[in-house]
Amino acid sequence: MSLRTTRRDFLNGVAIGVGTSLVAPSQLLAQVRSQAAAPEGAASVHYPPALTGMRGSHPGSFEVAHALARDGNKPTEYRELDEHYDLIVVGAGISGLAAAWFYRKKKGPEARILLLDNHDDFGGHAKRNEFHHDGRMVLGVGGAQNLEAPDSYSLIVKGLLADLGIDTKAMAANTSKDFAMANLGANNVLALPAEGGHEIVGSNWALAMHGAGVYTSLVRALPIAATEQDKLLSLFGGGKDFLGDLSLREKYEYINTVSYSRFLLDRVGLQKETLEVLDAFLRVLNGFTGWNHSVMEALTAAAPGLPGMGWLAGKVHSLAKVVVAGVAFQAQYFPDGNASVARLLVHRLIPAAAPDATGFEDIATSRFVYEALDRHDSDTRLRLSSTVVGVRLQGDEKVEVDYVRAGEALRVTGDHCILACYNRLIPHLCPDLPSRQKEALGYGAKVPLVYANVLLKDGHAFSKLDANLVACPHDPFTMVSCAPITTTGGFEPPRGPDDPIVVLMMASPTPAPKDDESLRDLLRKGRMKVYTTSFETYEKQIRDQLQSLLGQHGFDHERDIGAITVNRWPHGYAYFYVSLDDPDWPEGQAPHELGRAQFGRISIANSDAEATPLMDAAIEAGWRAVTEQTLSG
Repeated sequence: MSLRTTRRDFLNGVAIGVGTSLVAPSQLLAQVRSQAAAPEGAASVHYPPALTGMRGSHPGSFEVAHALARDGNKPTEYRELDEHYDLIVVGAGISGLAAAWFYRKKKGPEARILLLDNHDDFGGHAKRNEFHHDGRMVLGVGGAQNLEAPDSYSLIVKGLLADLGIDTKAMAANTSKDFAMANLGANNVLALPAEGGHEIVGSNWALAMHGAGVYTSLVRALPIAATEQDKLLSLFGGGKDFLGDLSLREKYEYINTVSYSRFLLDRVGLQKETLEVLDAFLRVLNGFTGWNHSVMEALTAAAPGLPGMGWLAGKVHSLAKVVVAGVAFQAQYFPDGNASVARLLVHRLIPAAAPDATGFEDIATSRFVYEALDRHDSDTRLRLSSTVVGVRLQGDEKVEVDYVRAGEALRVTGDHCILACYNRLIPHLCPDLPSRQKEALGYGAKVPLVYANVLLKDGHAFSKLDANLVACPHDPFTMVSCAPITTTGGFEPPRGPDDPIVVLMMASPTPAPKDDESLRDLLRKGRMKVYTTSFETYEKQIRDQLQSLLGQHGFDHERDIGAITVNRWPHGYAYFYVSLDDPDWPEGQAPHELGRAQFGRISIANSDAEATPLMDAAIEAGWRAVTEQTLSG
């Protein structure tokens, strides 16, 4: 592999895993200062969306927080800035930006607001990856992908979308019906490793798993034993009650207390090797395998087949079809995913940051001026590369916020503070919280994910797959897709195979359990795997997988790959409760409900606080936090 992309992840796994525990606060500040001073490969004008290499939780964004959370290391002295704000928001993801917008709407445009974020870009998981090749801009989704079922959003969320001018019906009309991630009726295939490359099984694998289309011929084309094929056909097509020996009460108990994978092994009779094929969509959708989904949870996540459930058959079959053919149509995409939502919020909060932008009509193609985000003459300021390490109430009238930026320890004050960061970090930022609340905040574990965007200089080889969504259950990256094919936001997608394209590759690093490990334990293992995997390793996996997948169509990774951006999210999806591990708490007593309690002039807003990894939940959390603070003065 003689050709290499230029940017590298310069922190090796050992340094990430244990290094911060050995570093004194002064050394840590010096380390972060050196990292922040000159990003490798940076242009003269720093423009984060166009950076390649390791992104997402990038080097320089997490070291200070890790030192605090793992070992209690933080600066002992701070320079107090002459800055006081009406509201300080910790975290500039969707929830934090929405909170700033809701506060401004309630208090007026003169409200003084400061947003602090540890990353070098805003949006949190809504990450924009921008590439340029031969005079064309191509975009990739670096994290949060879509507006899922926007017709079902609350009035609060619909109101915010209206404020931003987002037209979901136009988004649907702007998106190609051939884009399978928004329309599972489009071609999507299964790719299995074979000698000399991948063996492709298509033309619509997602529908085949639900007994639709030519599912029989597709199953018969799988390179597995005929007996396994027979079992899959029975699973996909129905005709057999796999729980026929159980009473109604026992069936209900079974589907809520037995894992989907155990059901497939014990009731359907599949071999363990076959389970990986059926896990691919679950791993991408929820981030973990069927071993940690109950049968019922797998059904609601559109797990393959399961019409053969006796009394549930009709309900299961209709549910699967609704999920595959219904909700998928309602998933609306910007060309850079939900990054455009974050950009629209920033545009409304700080117009000078996007002086040439009109709004929804051109947000995808507008270039942002990052130097304008934190100007002293702006009522709303967004300060990036700023890791908060302390939040304290000062009597009944103000809040002190300590943070580290470019190696300097700084302090600002505000009338109110909203913590729009990860739940598990909050007890370390705000140790004065009640013990029960801190314990609740530490309950969940975020779902780790890796989204890689690969710039291909042209789309010839990829187009010959005759599908733009590929399930790769046995590969490092479980799902491969083209970037969203949409003109929303003024974007021009590739016009044909001669144009450069972006390929999105999605991985779930959470392992299957070996014994009785809880999902939270497995998520922590997955998180460590993400942190300890170097960019070089990801790059090799990407090149090898694409070469095997596309090599038969003339692809040469050394010639055809223009750039690679790996968005690692060790703290990805918000934790959502699973019936195999989590009790059924009384209303108001679940950890996310106890953890989000208001603490005087401090409120909490994030998707963790809603136990739901969806954009609308993050927005509603921002609304709740602002309501708490404005009602209490």
